[in-house]
Amino acid sequence: MRTTAKLGFRFRLIAIGTCAAALVATTAQAQQSADEIRLAEEQAMKTAVATIAPSVVRIETFGGLERVGEQAIAAGPTTGTVVSEDGFVLSSAFKFIQQPSSILVSLPSGKRAAAEIVARDNSRMLVLLKVNTEEKLPVPEFVDPQEMIVGQWSLAVGRTFDPQRPNMSVGILSALDRIWGKAIQTDARVSPSNYGGPLIDIRGRVLGILVPMSPQGGDGAHGQPAEVAGAEWYDSGIGFAVPVVGLLTHLEKLKQGESLQPGLLGVRLKGNNLYADPAEIAVSQANSPAYEAGLRAKDVILAANDRAIDRQAQLKHALGPLYAGDVVKLSVKRGDQQLDFDVTLTDHIDPYEHPWLGLLPMRGPVPEAGGVPVRYLFPESPAIEAGVKPGDVITAVAGEAVADRAALIERLVTQSRDEPVQLTIRRGEETKPIELKLATLSAETPGELPPAVPELPAVEGEQPKTGLIDIKIPEEKNDCVAFVPENYRADLPHGLVVWIHPAGGYKRETLEGRWKVHAERDHFIVLAPQSADPARWTPTEVDFLRKTIEATLDRYNIDRSRVMVHGYQAGAAMAYLLAFTQPELVRGLAVVDSAVPRLAPVPDNDPINRLMIYSVAPTGSKAAPLIEKTVERLREMKFPVEAKTIDGDSRDLSSSELGDLLRWFDSLDRL
Repeated sequence: MRTTAKLGFRFRLIAIGTCAAALVATTAQAQQSADEIRLAEEQAMKTAVATIAPSVVRIETFGGLERVGEQAIAAGPTTGTVVSEDGFVLSSAFKFIQQPSSILVSLPSGKRAAAEIVARDNSRMLVLLKVNTEEKLPVPEFVDPQEMIVGQWSLAVGRTFDPQRPNMSVGILSALDRIWGKAIQTDARVSPSNYGGPLIDIRGRVLGILVPMSPQGGDGAHGQPAEVAGAEWYDSGIGFAVPVVGLLTHLEKLKQGESLQPGLLGVRLKGNNLYADPAEIAVSQANSPAYEAGLRAKDVILAANDRAIDRQAQLKHALGPLYAGDVVKLSVKRGDQQLDFDVTLTDHIDPYEHPWLGLLPMRGPVPEAGGVPVRYLFPESPAIEAGVKPGDVITAVAGEAVADRAALIERLVTQSRDEPVQLTIRRGEETKPIELKLATLSAETPGELPPAVPELPAVEGEQPKTGLIDIKIPEEKNDCVAFVPENYRADLPHGLVVWIHPAGGYKRETLEGRWKVHAERDHFIVLAPQSADPARWTPTEVDFLRKTIEATLDRYNIDRSRVMVHGYQAGAAMAYLLAFTQPELVRGLAVVDSAVPRLAPVPDNDPINRLMIYSVAPTGSKAAPLIEKTVERLREMKFPVEAKTIDGDSRDLSSSELGDLLRWFDSLDRL
């Protein structure tokens, strides 16, 4: 028995030892296999880079500008990718924004040759260089985007550190059809060290040209030039490359020196949610490709180049890759009809100019029969020249009834400035047609104004508290107070003045004394948000300012056409930033002693979200020359601007000057 037990124990030990040995062998084999895979991957990557290396050139630039606007231009070499054996090289526009006076390219042979910029792709931020050489340059193989697979290896290649050896960063192809259809995305490290170089696959074929890009398109964060938009993401794992195959069809045009521009349609869509709202046209801008082709307001775009469009983002994706001169086929729904249009995109659309009748509407209850009662007529305006009088009621435009001011504006923005507009007015018991030609919206300050609100019956029921009211934003540490006039009534829409204090803050008790008389007479509320640090505002506090406005809109009956932000010096700079970044909230911008700050990129003049500007420059202010340039720039962009000067050095408005501003504010709802 004892012998049998010993034998069994020995057999068990042998079995355990055998299993352990097998396990060790299996683990070793697995480790060896993993090492072999890593070595094979490493060798494949080295081979891929060696394959592309002769087509990756080092580019050095000399001279040119040190700054473009507020953007400093860093020195150093960049990378290019050969696209034609006769000396043509593509690179990112990033290093050429400074307009260099000379360019040298290191060729595969080791020689250096001069080069010049032949043309630019201003949609994808690329430049085409022509190298002055007889040497035939090796052209790589380019991959069609249809062959690309998300998750495949991608290698970002540059030639900046060592002219003899390319630098490489490894990642995967993380997304296709990015930046509104213009680019592919990689998580390889992409930075100025490889901008202009190729993003390649594991076989050394070119997927695209590496560029900095921003989803915002024209301008990146803080309004930097488009050539460097997106560069703030360098080495972040978010990199972009422009596929070359589609671009090759335009290569001959670029070789001839013809730059490529983004294709523009010329419509403004209704709504502000790209990912939820349908592509319904709110404005088809006069003389734009869309207008010339026959597209009109209220058309709903259903398809673009046979690509179904359900949301605005899909339309932006369909149009994003297209260039000026390309033709896009649009299918639209107009009433019960479906219509097709061929639209040739353009490279330029004139800034939008808001139409103007030259009158102010009455406020208060809408007439039972509908329409817009006339309160005031501006001198020499289209309305006064056509015979419109105070007290008339505008009831229709081109035979279509208008129920109120919003409906009238919706009709006016779709009218061509070159054609007469037919109005129908009601004067007493009489209804009569009037024909006039619209002018461009003027920002002039009106003379003395008659009351905007007719006599109203006494208010009944409990009304909101008036006086100084704290506005609390739970998630923000900043304070905010509103002054609500004693005669506030919830059944009457009030204006809103958002006063942004200058550096140093303000005393709460002074608020009522400065604004009370005006607020009660003209029916408006004053909102006075405070910076977290009384000594200064920071750009990030724009979000807090937005929340205070939204909270006030929720709490009180506010006329959205009379919301003005106003400030002096640092407060004015914040007012610019708020108005330009929150266009759906602000209709008037009143700034004293401040030009547009660097961090406030000026948007296009919006056909839907109208913005009027009142700029005041003290004659002795150091900022006066910059303010003058700001006004010129805004007027060139067709913003309606009222520019005023006041005597003295840097100072805020006096009581009488504030009265002038508030008379202008009282006319923000002009038509």
